[in-house]
Amino acid sequence: MAVMKGRQVQYLVAFAVSLSALSSGVNLMWTTPIIPKFHNNETDIVVTDDQISWIAAMSSPGFMTGSLVTRFISDRFGRKSNILLSAMPIITGTIILLNASSAWWICVTRFVWGIGSGMISTVSAAYLVEISDKDVRGMLTASFRFMASFGSILVIAVGSLVSYNTLNYMLLAIPTCYFLACSGIPESPYYYLKDEKVDAARKALMKLSGNKDEAVLEERLTAMRSDVRLEMLRSSSLKELFTGKQYRRALVIGTVLKLTQIMAGTIALQQYVGRIVQESTTSISLSTVLIIFGAVRLVVGLLSLIVVDRIGRRPLLLYSFLSSASVLAIVGAYFLILPNSSPYLTLIPFIGITLSNTIAILGYDTLVFIIPAEIFPLNVKSVALTYFNMLGGITNFLSVKGFQEIKDLAGLTGVFWFYTVTCIIGAVFTYFMVPETKDKSLREIQIELQGHYYDEGNEKLNKLTPLEDIKTNNLKDETVKNEEKLLQDGS
Repeated sequence: MAVMKGRQVQYLVAFAVSLSALSSGVNLMWTTPIIPKFHNNETDIVVTDDQISWIAAMSSPGFMTGSLVTRFISDRFGRKSNILLSAMPIITGTIILLNASSAWWICVTRFVWGIGSGMISTVSAAYLVEISDKDVRGMLTASFRFMASFGSILVIAVGSLVSYNTLNYMLLAIPTCYFLACSGIPESPYYYLKDEKVDAARKALMKLSGNKDEAVLEERLTAMRSDVRLEMLRSSSLKELFTGKQYRRALVIGTVLKLTQIMAGTIALQQYVGRIVQESTTSISLSTVLIIFGAVRLVVGLLSLIVVDRIGRRPLLLYSFLSSASVLAIVGAYFLILPNSSPYLTLIPFIGITLSNTIAILGYDTLVFIIPAEIFPLNVKSVALTYFNMLGGITNFLSVKGFQEIKDLAGLTGVFWFYTVTCIIGAVFTYFMVPETKDKSLREIQIELQGHYYDEGNEKLNKLTPLEDIKTNNLKDETVKNEEKLLQDGS
C-alpha cells in the first residue's frame, strides 16, 4: 500500500510538471495553424515567406538562451524553482504577441517563448528521472512528451477553428495553470542531497515514496546520499563534462541521438506539414489535415507511455529509426515521380508524414528526451542537459530555417531523402553504441557506462577516476584530498 501511495504521488507530480510541456507543445506548433492564416491574409499583419521562415525558426535561439539560464537556476535554486520561473517568459511573450504590429515583433515573441520552453525542457527530464522509481521512470518521463503532443493538437485544432487574435488570447491560460499546479510539488531529493540538506531530502523522499518505515527510508536515503556525495566529488563544469573520461560514452551517445532526432526532420515536418500537403495537390481541406495529424500524435503519445517501459529503450530506438527511414524514402520518391493520375496517391505525403511522426513518437523522438537524463551522473547532469538543449537549439534552427533552402536546391525529394539517410545513421549508431537503460537504477547505468572509472566509494578496485586523471583534469586540490580520503576509507 505504501508503494502504491508513493506511486500516486509520483503520478500526480509528473502530471503537474507535464502541464508545462503542454505550453511547450503549443508554442512549438503555434506556427502550424498560423502560417496558412498569413498566406490567406487572415491577419492584420502582412508577412512574407522569408519572414515566415524566421518566425518558425526564432524559437530555437530562445530555446538555447533558456537552456543557459536553466544551468544557473537549477543548480542554485532547485529544479522546482526553475519550472515555476519558466512560466514568466511564456506569459511575457504572449503579451508581446497580443500587441505585435509587425512580423518582427512576432519573431520576438517566438524568441521569448523559446526561453521558457528551453527552461522547461532542460530541467523537467532531470526532475522526473530523479523523483521516479526505476520501473516507472520511463513512463513518467515520457508523460512530458505526451503532454507536448497534446499541446500540439490543441493549438492545431483550436487554431484552425478560431481567429488569429482569439487563439493568442487563449494562450495566456496555459502557463498560468501549470505555474499553479507546480507550486505544490516537492523538490528533488537528489538536489537537496547535493547541498547536504539531508532532513529536507528525507521529507521529500518520504512524500514521493509514500513509505513511512524509517528503516527502509533510511536505507534508501543512505544509498542515495552515498551516490550523490561520490558524484559531487567531481567538478560540475563544462570542462569536466568534455574532459572527464568517464563521461565520454554518455556524451557521444547523447550528442549523436540529439543530432539524428532533429536532422531526421521531426520538428521541421511538424511545422511545415500544411505547406507540404498543399503541394501534394490533395483534395482534403487543410484544417482536416492538421486536426488528423495532431490527433494521431496525441493517441500515439499516449501509447508511448505504455511501451517505453515494456519494450525497452534500445529496440524502440533501433526499429523506429529503420521504420521511419522506410516511410520517408517513399514520400521522397512520391515527389520525384508526382503521380497525379489517382487522387488516392496524392494522400501519400500526408500519410507518410503522419506515419513517420507516429513512429518517431513511439521511438526516437521520445527516447532522446529520456535517455540523456538517465545516462549522466548528478554532478554534470545540469550542464550536460544544457549542452544538449544548446545543440538541439542550433540544429533545430538550421533544420527549420534551412528547410526552404534545401527544398529550393533539391526539391521535396531531396528533403525527404536527406531525412531518410539521417534515420539510417541513427539506426546504425544505436545498434553499436546505445545500451539498454530500462529497469536499471541510475547507479547501475553509471557502472555500465563508466566501466573501470566507476567507484562506489567503498571498493578501491572500482575507481571512478584514477587520481592521476583527476589531476590531469585540473580539479581543485580540495576535491583531490576528498577523493584520496574516500579511497583510504574504502580500503
